[in-house]
Amino acid sequence: MQEKHLGRIIRNNYANDALLKELMTAPPMTAEQHAEIMRKRIAHRRMVEEAKELKTASEDRFAEE
Repeated sequence: MQEKHLGRIIRNNYANDALLKELMTAPPMTAEQHAEIMRKRIAHRRMVEEAKELKTASEDRFAEE
């Protein structure tokens, strides 16, 4: 019974499959679109790095006491 459930979960991961023809005929990304995506990725990565630094700093502060 559980194997059937897991199989359904795995199949759902591939529900957004695009046809090869759709992928090959899609217009290329503009420079502006690429720049916006990269800015968002960089901003997200900085937030994650800052959160890790804050967590490490707070752990160090508690460890000293």
